[in-house]
Amino acid sequence: MTDAATPPLSRQQLKTLTLASLGGALEFYDFVIFVFFATTMGTLFFPPDMPGWLKLVQTFGIFAAGYLARPLGGILMAHFGDLSGRKRMFMLSILLMAIPTLLMGLLPTYAQVGVLAPILLLLLRIMQGAAIGGEAPGAWVFVSEHVPPRHRTLACGALSAGLCTGILLGSLVARGINGLFNDAGLLAWGWRIPFVVGGVFGLLAMYVRRQLHETPVFTEMQQRKSLAAELPLKTVLHGHAGAVLLAMLLTWLLTAAVVVVLLMMPTLLQGHGVSRADALSGNTLAITATIIANIIAGLLADRFGKGPVLVLWSLLLGISGCLFYSSLLAGAYSPALYILAGVAVGITALVPSIAVDGFPAQVRFSGLSFSYNVAYAIAGGLTPVLLSLALKDNPAAPMHYMLAMAALGVALGVYVTALPRAAD
Repeated sequence: MTDAATPPLSRQQLKTLTLASLGGALEFYDFVIFVFFATTMGTLFFPPDMPGWLKLVQTFGIFAAGYLARPLGGILMAHFGDLSGRKRMFMLSILLMAIPTLLMGLLPTYAQVGVLAPILLLLLRIMQGAAIGGEAPGAWVFVSEHVPPRHRTLACGALSAGLCTGILLGSLVARGINGLFNDAGLLAWGWRIPFVVGGVFGLLAMYVRRQLHETPVFTEMQQRKSLAAELPLKTVLHGHAGAVLLAMLLTWLLTAAVVVVLLMMPTLLQGHGVSRADALSGNTLAITATIIANIIAGLLADRFGKGPVLVLWSLLLGISGCLFYSSLLAGAYSPALYILAGVAVGITALVPSIAVDGFPAQVRFSGLSFSYNVAYAIAGGLTPVLLSLALKDNPAAPMHYMLAMAALGVALGVYVTALPRAAD
C-alpha cells in the first residue's frame, strides 16, 4: 500500500491514541511533580544549615536517581513485553508508579527523623524510576503498533503530547498549591497534596488503560508463533547495534529539550530573579505550546519525512534557546520567547518514531527500552546536576548546552533523511 493509499486513522485507532495519551499524562505527572517542588523538598529533607546551592544540587541528585533506575525497570518490563504482551506491561508500570508517589506525600521530613528522611525519599524515587523506565518506551511501541507506519509519527506525537500534558498537570498543580499556601503553610503540609493527588491519578490511569486492547502487531506474532526465539535484549545488542546508537543519540537530544526547557527552567528562572508565580505561569504556557507542537510535528513528519522535520525542529531548538536565555541573562524575561522554546520541544514527537523504526517487531520493545533508558539515565540524570554545578562559574551554561544539542539534532536529521522508510 502506498502512502497516498493509506487510509486515515479509524475511530478505534483514535480512541486508542486518546486513552493511551491520557494514561501517559497521569503517570508522567507522578514522575515529574517532584521537580516542581525542588526548592521546597530541599528545605524539608536536608539540614537547615546546608547552603542553598548545595541543597538544590542534592535535591536534583535525588531527582536524577529516578533516571538512573530507569534502565533496570525498563529492560525487565520490555523483556516480558516482547514475550508476553505490550498491554500487560503497560498496566504494570502504572501500579509501580502510583504506590511510591502516594508514599512520598506521607513521608516524615528531616526535622522529624533526620537523615532517614532523604534516604526514604531516595528509595521511593528509585521505585518511580523503575516504573517510568517501562512506561515511555512501552507507550510509544504500543501506539506505533496500533497504526499504519504512515501515521507512526503522528501516533508518537500524540503520545508525547500526552506525556507533556502530565508535565502541564504538574505545573498547574504547583501553581495552584503555591497560590493557596503561603511559605509557612507550604512547608507545613501543603507540599504533600500534589503527591497524594498523584497516587489517585495513578489509580485513575489504571482504570483508563483497562479499556485498551493488545496491539495487532503483537497479536499477529503470537498467532504465527514468531515471537523472539532467544533473549530479546541479546538479539538487540548482537544484531541492531546501529539502531541502538541512533536511538541513544536521539534520546540525548530529547532529554536536553525536556529536562532543561520544561523541568529545570522554573527553578532557573527564579535564580535569575523571576518570581515563582511568573516562572510557573511561563512554564505552563511553554508546556502548552509543546503539547500542540507535538501534534504539528507529527503531522508534518508523516507528510514530508522525519529527517527534514527533525532538522527544522533542531534549528528551532537552538535559535529559541539562544534568544530566550540570552535575553534572560540581560535581565529581560520574555514569556513569548519561552513559549517559542516550548514549541521547539515538539521535537519529542520525532525522536520515538525514528527510534521505533530501527527495530523489528520481535524485539522492538526491548530495543527501544534499552536504548532510551540507558541514554536517559546518563543524559537525563546528569544534566540537572551538572548544569547546577556549571552555573556557579558559567551563567550561560544552559544556553550553550542547548546550542550543542541543536547541532546534534541537525546532524541526526541529515542522517535520518538518507535512511529508507520503515514498513512493518
